[in-house]
Order: sequence, then C-alpha cells, then structure tokens
Amino acid sequence: MSLETVVAVLKEKASDIEIVDIGRNHTTAIISELWRLQPAQVAKTLLLQTRNGWVVVVTCGDSRLDNRKLKDQFGGRARVAAAPEAEALTGHPVGGICPLGLRDPLPVYLDIGLRRFNEVVPGAGSTTHAFRIAPARLCIISEGRWVDICGSIPA
Repeated sequence: MSLETVVAVLKEKASDIEIVDIGRNHTTAIISELWRLQPAQVAKTLLLQTRNGWVVVVTCGDSRLDNRKLKDQFGGRARVAAAPEAEALTGHPVGGICPLGLRDPLPVYLDIGLRRFNEVVPGAGSTTHAFRIAPARLCIISEGRWVDICGSIPA
C-alpha cells in the first residue's frame, strides 16, 4: 500500500515524475550503478525520535548523522527508529521509506548536503521502486525544511 500513497502524492503534486520499478531490492550501490549517479545522490530517508516526537529526515546516501548537530536542531538526543517502528509509523518498508505518502503527517527535514545535486533518488514507498527529483522540488512537495544534521560534506 505504501507505493500507492507515494504514487498518489506524485500524481497530485508532480505528475511529470515517473516512479521506476527497479525489479529487485534497491540499495545505494545498485541505484548509483544502474542510474550512473554518485552514491550521495541516493537519498536516504530515516525516521528519528526526538524529544518533541517523530520526524522524517532525508540525507545523502553516503552521509552520517552528526549527533551534535541533531541535538542542536532538535533540542536533545535523537534516536533512529528500529525497522518495525519505522514501517508502522511511516507505512513504508525500511529500504523504501519516502518523505511522501506517509501513513500519518510527520515533520520532514532534508539535510543541506542534498542541495549540491541537480537530482537525487529517494525510495518510493517500496524496496523496489524509486524516482528522480530535484532536491528543492522534493523539499517543496514534502513540505520539508532544510537543516544541517550530517557530518562534513566530502570535497
């Protein structure tokens, strides 16, 4: 069902974007090889529990969250949701979590590292589907907010 929710959001807000069935479980390595992208362009979407509740964060595929930056942004420690929690709260399976088409509305934050690319590839609510999108457009469609929550961007 989660793929269908992402399809519905894109149909309404970005009908020109095509969701692609990769035909197998995708990983950063598989998508970057198939679509000839840098691993950083494969958007990683995580669910975090903060002191103020659950949030969805989207980062570059090769980035690591920075604990100090997370504390500064969210007012305390943040914990990455376990797979069953993430799926239950987002409606999307781990490996296919998307900031669009969430089961319930959650705040969405996109790490500024994504902005260095013309396009990124998030999962589409399925472990076998993904789509290409400009980071700025993903931020608008997801009603997200830009934040600095990852370690230094590689040169």
